[in-house]
Amino acid sequence: MTLYTNEKGGRETPIANGYRPNHVFEYEEDGTLKYSFIGDFQFGEDKRLEPGSTKEVTARFLTHQPIEQYLKIGQRWWIHEGPRKIGEAEMIKIELPDKE
Repeated sequence: MTLYTNEKGGRETPIANGYRPNHVFEYEEDGTLKYSFIGDFQFGEDKRLEPGSTKEVTARFLTHQPIEQYLKIGQRWWIHEGPRKIGEAEMIKIELPDKE
């Protein structure tokens, strides 16, 4: 994941474990968000990500959303706070929860 700096439209402050932005995988032709998914980030030992930084993180998505079509290695997506794009990410590993 890369968190954009304020100069690139991103944030001035870091984000911490449990941060729950909007995850956007597609946009409409006019540039509006097609659909936004809910999930959070976990940053490991550092527990946060600074603007302008790129780091391997864990993204956890709620399971009751139609997200399966986007779950593939190499899939890129954008991180939003409302309509503002503040970062981007790429899937490098997928772990699905056990279904009981």
